[in-house]
Amino acid sequence: MASTALEIIAFTVSISGWLLVSSTVPTDYWKVSTNDGTVITTATFWANLWKTCVTDSTGVSSCKDFPSMLALDGYIQACRGLMIAAVSLGFFGSIIALFGMKCTKVGGSEKAKAKIACLAGVVFILSGLCSMTGCSLYANKITTEFFDPLFIDQKMGYAYNGATSVMSSRTKYHGGEGDIKTTTPSKQFDKNAYV
Repeated sequence: MASTALEIIAFTVSISGWLLVSSTVPTDYWKVSTNDGTVITTATFWANLWKTCVTDSTGVSSCKDFPSMLALDGYIQACRGLMIAAVSLGFFGSIIALFGMKCTKVGGSEKAKAKIACLAGVVFILSGLCSMTGCSLYANKITTEFFDPLFIDQKMGYAYNGATSVMSSRTKYHGGEGDIKTTTPSKQFDKNAYV
């Protein structure tokens, strides 16, 4: 009796996990970036696995679906594939688990049901690994782009003039052959870029 209750709890938890992964795939806010003005936020950029959108300060949103599967970045293609595989594996795992549970009449003998339940567990573990890998890959790409100073897709170009003090205002630049000159990136998005 205790093993049947444990099976039902495990089945409920695995179905809940599958439903959560299924609801994560179409969620809009996988990536959010804002460009702040002096007083209010001038634009909010957000994207998911299927489209990219921008919302201006008046609340007007403009969305654009990704045009082609071949034109996508590799990490988005991989995340799409992994998340779809996770949802599919979770669906088939739940069906297989129904046949392997002791409280159902289908599935054959106790030994056969135990093998089917073990197979369902393996399928659920694969589903979890696929979703975990897809989300981690996407999060890694976002974090890498955020901390990369050379990535300027949705960053505003602010010039940093350095700290001002008596000593720094008197020092002069003596450029050598090995010195690297840096320029500030151009401003790619204006506040009315998508309106």
